[in-house]
Amino acid sequence: MAPPFSGIYPMVYAFFDEGGSLAREPVLALVEAMVRHRVHGVAVLGLASEVNKLSLEERHQLLDWVAEFVAGRVPLCVTVAESSVREQVAFGRTAIERGAQWLILQPPPVKGIDEGELIRFFGAVADKLDVPVAIQNAPQYLGVGLSNRALKELNALHPNVVIVKTEATAVAVERLISETDGRLAVFNGRGGLETVDALRAGCAGLIPGGESFDRLVRAYEEMRIGHESEAEVAYGEALPVIAFLEDTVDHLVAYGKLVAAHRLGVAVMGHRLPTTETTSFGMAAVERFARQLGPL
Repeated sequence: MAPPFSGIYPMVYAFFDEGGSLAREPVLALVEAMVRHRVHGVAVLGLASEVNKLSLEERHQLLDWVAEFVAGRVPLCVTVAESSVREQVAFGRTAIERGAQWLILQPPPVKGIDEGELIRFFGAVADKLDVPVAIQNAPQYLGVGLSNRALKELNALHPNVVIVKTEATAVAVERLISETDGRLAVFNGRGGLETVDALRAGCAGLIPGGESFDRLVRAYEEMRIGHESEAEVAYGEALPVIAFLEDTVDHLVAYGKLVAAHRLGVAVMGHRLPTTETTSFGMAAVERFARQLGPL
């Protein structure tokens, strides 16, 4: 199954009201901005969506809103982060019913799981889903991951496993593509860090945060037509905020969401714990980045 997906798929932030509930209007504003700036697809329920802080009901709610707002205008990619094969299959099927065109499977939250068990887990889920499937391979965030050899084996055993969502340097990405014989499309994360070099290394696309995606769309399009210097300029405009955000996931979420909100002109009332505590210095940086990047 050849992966028909490429480009910039920014991850939708989860916004909360002052009571701690999901807030619909900022999510709508963000998705509309993504479509307006011609993203190649929209992603939801990854780590930047704070998926591990959401209840199952809230995951369904955020998925429903994003699917409603996207309305088939661009491809929708959904991360599946449930704990068991049965739960991942059920949530994956729901996501497909809502319009997801491909899925990213997170490993189960089990410490010390070996590669053989992980291959069997992902394979059992993928075999029950009739869409292209990506594997989220981010051991630095999730505590477990697969080697390049294991990813290649997983693809050979389960032909709809055709994408890897990784959080790696451009050098590591190039090695991943080489050691899997180019059989897997690679989408990198890292908030968009090294966008241009990741594309040079062979990435099909990137899944950055939802605050500077407009510049990364421009960088991707320039690279696609061979304008590398123009791509570097577009990426360079986003680099200061990406570098500021690229620390921990909680730091990314706390401040990245605020940059997005400032650019959208919407208020962010609350956060979901645990989160990075914002400071006056950090908030000044948020406002500066939002001014530099301009309205979405």
